[in-house]
Amino acid sequence: MQKIQTQGLHHITLMGADRQTSIDFWEGVLGMPFIFEQPNLDKPSEGHLYFDPGDGRLITIFTNEDLKPDHSRTSTDQGAVHHIAFNVSAATFGLAVERLKTRGVAVTGPKDRGFMNSIYFKDPLGLMIELACYKFEPPQGITHAAVLMAAHKLRVANGDDHIMDSHLADAIEGLVLASQASLSQDRSPKNPFN
Repeated sequence: MQKIQTQGLHHITLMGADRQTSIDFWEGVLGMPFIFEQPNLDKPSEGHLYFDPGDGRLITIFTNEDLKPDHSRTSTDQGAVHHIAFNVSAATFGLAVERLKTRGVAVTGPKDRGFMNSIYFKDPLGLMIELACYKFEPPQGITHAAVLMAAHKLRVANGDDHIMDSHLADAIEGLVLASQASLSQDRSPKNPFN
């Protein structure tokens, strides 16, 4: 028996209401370019809209012109989606609460999650959306996931409750040490200010 190895998220498809509500939210609020549409090939009476969330992957929405937005919270029962999180820059994160509140949107946060900061709000159909901003940039050629895994190991070794800035900084230092060669024989910390 062997695994079926995934290589990244291909797309997420959500059930929408009418077409314009989807366009107004995904592109008009979150800035995701509306890149194409076609019928839902499994149910041709519905539309299928495609948006780029910023990394070239896809968020797709099934639409039905007979449905109007229902703002009540979507299910959080077992098997349901609790929320979807999108990465934003620090500059955008700093303005997000104000920009949502000018639209009359209730926002929770900002919340410090140790390795990132987050805010939460509901889309026009009641789905919880998170805007997340990492507190770190990984070194060139190293992923956020690799930094987080290394930081987690440091957190556990220290007996700490959650990942903190010190774990991130030390994880990044260790990953650079392991992945980047140097001509120096001794790469330990130094103090040239004596």
